[in-house]
Amino acid sequence: MLSILIWLPLFAAGIIALLPQKTTKNQLQRVAIILSVVSLIFSLYLVTQYNYDNQGIQLKEFFPWIEVIGLNYNLGIDGLSLPLVILNNLLIFLAIYSSDVQDNIGKGKVLVRPKLFYSLILILGSCINGALLAQNLLLFFIFYEIKLVPTYLLINIWGDENRGYAATKYILYTAFSGIFVLAAFLGIIFLSGNTFDYDTIETQVIPFSKQLILLITLIIGFAIKIPLVPLHTWLPDAYTESSTPVSTILGGILSKVGTYGLIRFGLGLFPQLWNTIAPWLGAIAVISALYASLVAIAQTDLKKMIAYSSIAHIAFVVLATAAGTSIAISGAICQMFAHGLIVAMLFHLAGVIENKTGIRDINVLTGLMNPQRGFPIIGALSILAVMASAGIPGMVGFVGEYVSFQGSFTVFPLFTICCLIATGLTSVYFIILLNKTFFGKIDCRKTPITYPKVQLPERIPALILAVIIVFLGIQPNWLTKFTEFSIIASIQ
Repeated sequence: MLSILIWLPLFAAGIIALLPQKTTKNQLQRVAIILSVVSLIFSLYLVTQYNYDNQGIQLKEFFPWIEVIGLNYNLGIDGLSLPLVILNNLLIFLAIYSSDVQDNIGKGKVLVRPKLFYSLILILGSCINGALLAQNLLLFFIFYEIKLVPTYLLINIWGDENRGYAATKYILYTAFSGIFVLAAFLGIIFLSGNTFDYDTIETQVIPFSKQLILLITLIIGFAIKIPLVPLHTWLPDAYTESSTPVSTILGGILSKVGTYGLIRFGLGLFPQLWNTIAPWLGAIAVISALYASLVAIAQTDLKKMIAYSSIAHIAFVVLATAAGTSIAISGAICQMFAHGLIVAMLFHLAGVIENKTGIRDINVLTGLMNPQRGFPIIGALSILAVMASAGIPGMVGFVGEYVSFQGSFTVFPLFTICCLIATGLTSVYFIILLNKTFFGKIDCRKTPITYPKVQLPERIPALILAVIIVFLGIQPNWLTKFTEFSIIASIQ
């Protein structure tokens, strides 16, 4: 069953690539939407097949592949991966839908080479699904690295003016991430004498000092992908220079592969050693949260402010992971899912504004809530997204942050308080954004009185995300029930 989530998007990409050259852009998009919806529906179908009382990996698939190197086609799913798989397939669908609804990518650029664009997005979705489902370390690494190729091309071909620099910086940083992850994996297998299959690995036979080196290597690799300060400098460029659909995927799900790896392979493989490294990891998370929040306050670029806010909020996941308790890990998963929804919504709304105005400078964008400007609904949705990011009760952001901080406070009370200060700074920089962009006075000398109206199809992705954000904020048990039992097994 799980193989469908990997091979269906690849099959869909192949179908799109083989369509006749005379196929129009709208026809290509409709095919891509239909095929991405099928993947989304199937990921939701897995919820009905999931046993919430089972603490282990479920729906396993195992086929020997290249046994001489220990590479097996070993798939499985649990409460850590299932929410992220659903999130991935949802955001892939929304990215494909929104790419042509706005009829441009970036500042007035018409979507060129749509066949390649949709194929790459579907391939990227397949690789992310594969990384989240892989139960073989080498299989995980293959998916972890292959996704660099479509991501690099999506940034470099359809990005903004500095897309080449941003794409090169992205692939260099994340390639080093892969080097550290692979080195740790090889060291684990070499020293333990086990296979690459996750359920056969016994790290306790490795001497303590060597376990520590392997764990630090693994943390560095995933810290680049997350990213954590000071390994974060690729992220603002990549998020800012990418087109809106690609920014949605990058911020919404791609960074979660790093936090997923940290929980699955860091905490999961080294539970006895975790308490030794946890205080240092928690301190780095606090530094990342406070630094990124303060830098976000100083930003004038709309997308760059959202990018730094993403660094700050993903650090809350790292703090909860460092705490390592069952409540903290459950909160980390909730926060990953909530952060993915919220940042995707913020990037989509920022893209709508940029596409209609051609401006991202919040000091120039003023008065967008004025009905004459044509952005009152976009402004209302932006306020909702900002409230969710700030952790206002009744939104899914509150659920993720509350459970994360509840779990981490018992282990790291001071670090948790510092991160709570970072959540307060979220209100500061987003209030600056809202005040300048939506509530400022209209200055006709800098910008036109009216802009092109935002049509309903352009609002649909944000409306879908808004409904999910509010629904899960009111009914958080729909999210937390995934993690109540399965995560306990991963930290024992």
